[in-house]
Amino acid sequence: MSSHPHLISPTANALLEMALREKLLRRSHTTGELGELEPLAVRLGLIQNTLKPAFSAPQVVVFAADHGIAADGIGASARHSTHQLVRMLLASQMPLSVFAHIQQLELSVVDAGIAEAVSPHHRLLARKIAHGTRSSRLTFAMSLEQAHGAIRAGMEIGDALPGNAVLCAGVGVGSEQSAAMVLSRLADVPIREFLPHGLGARPQDFDAAMPVLLGAMTRHKDVSDPVEVLAALGGFEIAMLVGLMLMASGKRQLIMVDGLAACAALAVSSRITPAVVDYCVFCRSHANPGLDRALRLFQASALLELGMDSVDGTGATLAWPLVRSAAALLTEVAEGEDPGPSRPAELSAAISPDGPGNPSTGAGTS
Repeated sequence: MSSHPHLISPTANALLEMALREKLLRRSHTTGELGELEPLAVRLGLIQNTLKPAFSAPQVVVFAADHGIAADGIGASARHSTHQLVRMLLASQMPLSVFAHIQQLELSVVDAGIAEAVSPHHRLLARKIAHGTRSSRLTFAMSLEQAHGAIRAGMEIGDALPGNAVLCAGVGVGSEQSAAMVLSRLADVPIREFLPHGLGARPQDFDAAMPVLLGAMTRHKDVSDPVEVLAALGGFEIAMLVGLMLMASGKRQLIMVDGLAACAALAVSSRITPAVVDYCVFCRSHANPGLDRALRLFQASALLELGMDSVDGTGATLAWPLVRSAAALLTEVAEGEDPGPSRPAELSAAISPDGPGNPSTGAGTS
């Protein structure tokens, strides 16, 4: 991993941020203020390093894997097995698939480590590292070689995907609990704060899970390196999400983070290179209060709060129109000014005419 962090640049650019805010302020005089869309628009401009952010070929990528700790009863109340869930996603039998289609988002499902064989499908990427992880209560969930291999696979997927925006999530029986363990260890926060609880959660599931998860955490109490924590407590879907995030941020792409598994991957990624967080906006597909705690680690909140209880990734597809609308504030709303450049000359050095996030609109005219 050491060869990649230096390729990921922070998005901070004081001159560009000032120009973006001034552009929005000029437009607000006639259009009115648009609340949280405006800081989102600024973030998009900073991510793409341009005054005119635009998106092409946005992708939804759902990584799926099984977890050995499920053999201890973790995730027993899941509605579907990982294999069933993936089949339903591929057959457009889940809202996530339908919403992606109507939003013109390209959906891919990655077999990162599903226990069963999955039939070939044109939207399925077969990258199985193993048929599920081992139980982290007994040993490392995956070897370090497997963890690094899964991260590399995620980077390869990210490198091959078209477009400049990726909406990402991880699913699988035991995935939320595995992600909670990774987040707990890296953030030094009690694991119970990341687990589903409160309204809609079954107390018996929480009570049954805690001894198993605490046993796994105790077994690996001396592990602190982020990739070793991932190997000890995580899953293949989380590891591939790490690789995808590293690659996407290195290409100055927008990353839409949905769910606990994606937050765990970001926690690992941001310890490899903190600038990854600059490229992320956050979404949610269910009301798990543990996700609130995870979002606070990144000083973030979700774009939409719809009170859903759906598959991770669903919230990201529903939030996508907000992202497009925020970009349109800077690219498609006329200012009523004479045509011509609207940015300070100093920004010419800060914004490349062929910016990596937006090669066709980097000229900087309003």
